[in-house]
Amino acid sequence: QVQLVESGGGLVQAGGSLRLSCAASGSIASFDPMGWYRQAPGKQRELVALINRRGSTNIVDSVKGRFTISRDTAKNTVYLQMNSLKPEDTAVYYCKAVDGLSDYWGQGTQVTVSS
Repeated sequence: QVQLVESGGGLVQAGGSLRLSCAASGSIASFDPMGWYRQAPGKQRELVALINRRGSTNIVDSVKGRFTISRDTAKNTVYLQMNSLKPEDTAVYYCKAVDGLSDYWGQGTQVTVSS
């Protein structure tokens, strides 16, 4: 059973930065893709960023230019670097990994951006 553990969330002022980490219990080489999602209070969970096995990334328009996704296969970790944070980025951020027909989710990490 794959376990994903997110970390790095917290409280930050608008304009600040955070880096989220998603550590997998095993190799991430087979996951295609891995990604970050977020869910704000009263809203549906939404995609933020994806990275595939080849390292290609896809960032949603609402955070493009501010967020980047990357991975370190040696550490079995995927990162989400978040810059120029806005209050509307406040949400619980979740890591997801897809391995064939199986999806795995982390427990989430809270990001709160104050104005």
